[in-house]
Amino acid sequence: MRHMLPSERYFGNLELVHAFYGAMPTGVTVSETGRIFVCFPKWGDDVAFTVAEIVGGKLQPYPNLQSNVVNPANLKMTFISVQSVVADGRGTLWILDTAAPNFSEPVIGGAKLVAVDLNTNTIRRVYTFTEDVVLATTYLNDVRFDYRVGTAGYAYITDSSSKGPGAIIVVDLSNGNAFRRLNGATSTSPDPYFLPKVEGRILMNRNKDGSTSPFRLASDSLAISPDGKKLFYAPLTSRHLFSISTEALRDRNIPDKELSSQVQYWGEKGASDGMITDAKGNVYAGDYENNSIRKIDPNGRMETIAHDQRILWPDTFSIGPDQYLYVIVNQLHRQPRFHYGKDLRQKPYSLLRMKIGEFPARPFS
Repeated sequence: MRHMLPSERYFGNLELVHAFYGAMPTGVTVSETGRIFVCFPKWGDDVAFTVAEIVGGKLQPYPNLQSNVVNPANLKMTFISVQSVVADGRGTLWILDTAAPNFSEPVIGGAKLVAVDLNTNTIRRVYTFTEDVVLATTYLNDVRFDYRVGTAGYAYITDSSSKGPGAIIVVDLSNGNAFRRLNGATSTSPDPYFLPKVEGRILMNRNKDGSTSPFRLASDSLAISPDGKKLFYAPLTSRHLFSISTEALRDRNIPDKELSSQVQYWGEKGASDGMITDAKGNVYAGDYENNSIRKIDPNGRMETIAHDQRILWPDTFSIGPDQYLYVIVNQLHRQPRFHYGKDLRQKPYSLLRMKIGEFPARPFS
């Protein structure tokens, strides 16, 4: 007699938008007209182009192939290794180039924030960084915007370094002036007591030579409130959620060492990679340890809105004008660096979506 034993409950209605059979994607963003952009950092896969648009079910280099071919003579206008793409809701695609293939030291002069005009599909402006902002250990991870402050708005970028200090990099979009905040602070640093477990196994660096070391990554997850006044962030290797006033971040009269006293702690949300906010101020965060997606309301109440065996490392989120939450699922934890050089990823990687019935938060009023 065959016994059917109870098994784990899965829920949340996820549908496949795109299956990736080539390089592993990390970032996704959906524009106000429904265009979908993705990026592929150079982490060891064969990356033909680091930024792409999904057109008619196919990947096309964006804005063109030439921009995706590194030109050492023109690092400013060509992409090296892009980690994040963000459409702002009013005609601009922002591209964050780490300039750090395989988590190397960033190529000098190569790390940048690029504004692409979605109407003309041309690069409109490029912001580069000085060496006191993008350090030798810096890994630019994600970016959020607010156009309601300053003369042209501000950008906030997480430095998710694995070797140096984590930080939030603040950029004045009017003149490109950038500076590090919460540099090496507890809230932007890996949680030293956190032991990540994915698919039931401890996630750690396991090298080809048999040596191992803890997996540690600094501030990564990033979301901004709909009014632009609060920035939510979290280290990748941590289950904790923090926020800080963007006004305090921008105010350089507050010494960096005093800034931590203004950080708010929101409790445990699970270990997340990507985060995003909707127009009502709800924060959506992945939980890569539990194949889940969480929703945290403005009062801090949390619920799990999806739990699915296909959510194998929820990386980046975007909310489309169709009121769907889009998420890249890329099996990041199965990469060779975590398994003695053996690649355990199984293609395809996926872009999934689920209806949330909410619009995205926008960086303008």
